[in-house]
Amino acid sequence: MANKQLFRTQLATPATDTANEAGGRAYALPAKLALAQYAATGCLSGTFYAGAEEQLGKVLGFCAEIDPEFIAKTAIYSRQRGLMKDMPALLVAVLAARDSALCERVFDRVIDNGKLLRNFVQIVRSGATGRRSLGSRPKRLIQRWLDQRSDAALFRASVGNAPSLADIIKMVHPKPSTAGRRALYGYLLSRPYDVAALPACVADYEAYKAGRSKEVPNVSFQLLTSLKLDAAAWRSIARDASWQMTRMNLNTFARHGVFDEPAMIRVIAERLADPAEVRRARVFPYQLMVAMGQVGKDVPKRVKDALEAAMDVALRNVPELPGQVYILPDISGSMHCPVTGHRKGASSALRCIDVAALISAALLRVNPGAEVIPFSDRVSGCRLKSTDSVMTNARTLAGLPSGGTQCAAPLRELNRRKAKGDLVIFVSDNESWISDQPRWSGTGVMKEWALYKKRNPAAKMVCIDIQPYATTQAPDRADIINVGGFSDAVFTLIAGFARGEMGADRWVGVIDEIKL
Repeated sequence: MANKQLFRTQLATPATDTANEAGGRAYALPAKLALAQYAATGCLSGTFYAGAEEQLGKVLGFCAEIDPEFIAKTAIYSRQRGLMKDMPALLVAVLAARDSALCERVFDRVIDNGKLLRNFVQIVRSGATGRRSLGSRPKRLIQRWLDQRSDAALFRASVGNAPSLADIIKMVHPKPSTAGRRALYGYLLSRPYDVAALPACVADYEAYKAGRSKEVPNVSFQLLTSLKLDAAAWRSIARDASWQMTRMNLNTFARHGVFDEPAMIRVIAERLADPAEVRRARVFPYQLMVAMGQVGKDVPKRVKDALEAAMDVALRNVPELPGQVYILPDISGSMHCPVTGHRKGASSALRCIDVAALISAALLRVNPGAEVIPFSDRVSGCRLKSTDSVMTNARTLAGLPSGGTQCAAPLRELNRRKAKGDLVIFVSDNESWISDQPRWSGTGVMKEWALYKKRNPAAKMVCIDIQPYATTQAPDRADIINVGGFSDAVFTLIAGFARGEMGADRWVGVIDEIKL
């Protein structure tokens, strides 16, 4: 007779099929799910366990296995819902080499600003996706992109290099349709142009630079910072600033006397707290966390309070979840890596642990009956109060001592307690490497989950991964879903899965449903 215990264990705990980047046993994600994971979290920068080149190689490998239509839909998801910048441009560049017709269909929906355009051109010309020249169709798409922008929008997009907008114009040779556009192209390319035909935004900027005008022009902030500006000029800049520019420069405004005028305090505070402005800026909650953590003592309290109000808007998709919920944030050493990865001169000040803490604290605020159980190689004794603010709880979690990674630890604690519950939510980089499982067995997470399910047969588990790796500690199935990313789209997916509105493969399904 076959060993019943052996085969029952294998059924409950499927054998692993790969190793993760930390060397621990893991399950490989299917190609589509792996691409979705990278598209929602990858910034093509070095992470704790993998370099940027390794990430690029993985993404290109997944794309080689997947049909171009799914790549196109993933590019749209990555940009519009994941709010990413580098990865969607890479996927469009892949399409430019594999299926130029599909590239044309998604180009305008993904390449929606000057930075994305520069990223796309840089990636194509690097040769990483299979070609080094733009080609006739991509050139035509870029020409159309340029034609569809106003003169003021193009002037704002002229900030940035490698390549610059001027470099791109030289590559694609757009035909100006007006005298103003012809003068603008000449100005950007440092070629002769009709000064009288310059668009008003450029003429105003040149007049201000030359001292012929005292009125600060409404142009990109970066074009003005190298000039000598007095407090009145800085107040004018602040008055016309975008929401994101305002968020990023509160200390600069304070340093240059913007808040010395009481009316400016009201203007800035109302802009930051305006729900429509927050939604239009497509701000990540973690970006607000950075702003709130870095804002200086000279920034008025009303402005600081406005950031708190903006956080409430940014977390509007945090769901109220049914039943008893356990939230398990990973506080191990690898979670102290910048959330957008390491890149010289461009690493985020915010770490993975900060994002995990913010997600956990936000879920706790809306679900006061939930319990947060932080873990590394062991469970932390920290207990959070749902009555504390999101920022207070997030700071508490992020400040806990770290250690190795054993994702099974919090589930083992729940089993020790014989806990009852309906939903378990991991927030981790999934790089568990400490295990007491036999070599032939599955992960510790799946062993402990099998025990948990005996007491809670209807329970479900959500594994939120906030780093671009292609493995998991718990494979997708009817009661388990893997989701990647750190935009508020993650909350929508959690809610749908918890309420039985979507299956475990729903994340890929959400991408597949995007209309091209």
